[in-house]
Amino acid sequence: MNVESGTLMRLEDSGRQLADPEQDIRGHTVLDRDGHEIGNVGDLLIDPVQRRVRLLVVEHGGLFGVGATPLFIPVETAHLVTEGVIRLDRTRVQVAEAPQYDPELVDQEKPMTDLYGYYGFTPFIPPPRGFFR
Repeated sequence: MNVESGTLMRLEDSGRQLADPEQDIRGHTVLDRDGHEIGNVGDLLIDPVQRRVRLLVVEHGGLFGVGATPLFIPVETAHLVTEGVIRLDRTRVQVAEAPQYDPELVDQEKPMTDLYGYYGFTPFIPPPRGFFR
């Protein structure tokens, strides 16, 4: 995942920082709409060209972070953000049943369309590889 390919990349790998450090939600606890804990925001996937956060990388399961499985959730799903907590507008069952997404895929169009469509949003589709020089 790199800038030249037009794919998403982890904020921590991008060398970039949020314009306002107060808005950094990494480490926040993620709750479903009923208040059940889903996990914690481990990182953010960003579109380095448009400089926008696209997906939350939510780590769930495992023990003390070991063996945790990432969930990729569109930021549009965040309904309420308070100090240390993000509440989604979906149930944990809905989140668990979301299509799988792998940020390492070469062709991200279908998985991204499936993921965003599942949550009811217009998908962000990164430009094809080779689009940038």
